[in-house]
Amino acid sequence: MLKKKKVPLRKCLGCNEMKPKKELIRIVRSPEGKVNIDKVGKAPGRGCYICPSISCLDSAVKAKRVERALEVSVDGEIFIKLREQLEHNE
Repeated sequence: MLKKKKVPLRKCLGCNEMKPKKELIRIVRSPEGKVNIDKVGKAPGRGCYICPSISCLDSAVKAKRVERALEVSVDGEIFIKLREQLEHNE
């Protein structure tokens, strides 16, 4: 009998919903302290997740949930890049 593979779930910082890890966008703080968008999902460091929607991004930025999750102040340039990426995909 085949074993069913467990799907890892992560919580979106914008809507606070648990979703499969592959559906979310990861923002990571590297051990050196730099904040980047992790496209692969395997970069080392502390990470947080956001749904690929502009509304979730806006609510997470407004409430400063990303800064709290990564325990560092985040440059606004990261959010601008992420917003452009989301607008391009929609």
